[in-house]
Amino acid sequence: MCLVATGHVAKGAIISIAGDSAWATSPDLTIQPAEMKVIADIVSKDKAAVDKAYAEGLYIAGQRYVLTRNDDEGIYARAGKSGVAIAAAKSAIVIGIHAENVQAGNATLVVSALADHLKKSGY
Repeated sequence: MCLVATGHVAKGAIISIAGDSAWATSPDLTIQPAEMKVIADIVSKDKAAVDKAYAEGLYIAGQRYVLTRNDDEGIYARAGKSGVAIAAAKSAIVIGIHAENVQAGNATLVVSALADHLKKSGY
């Protein structure tokens, strides 16, 4: 994946905007169907899903992340010193997990850039 090739993202995925399928994933990243659906619900600004994620965390591949930001720019959550950046295109959601030695802002920029590219490409 081009996300991982940047060095700012350790694992990444692209899922459908409905959260019902994975379009591409890193070989060592398995996002469960229920996790994809929650991510899609948060992206669509479902208040119950957002509130639950803030209260209980956001799970990706079984890892719990603390939701720290959810706005029009995207979603960001942390698990210790690592984190996950999520950005939506028209029909896809880009997910990038970064390691603790990567600055969150760099990972977020890479994820947002790919989402922007997908938007411009009609996705």
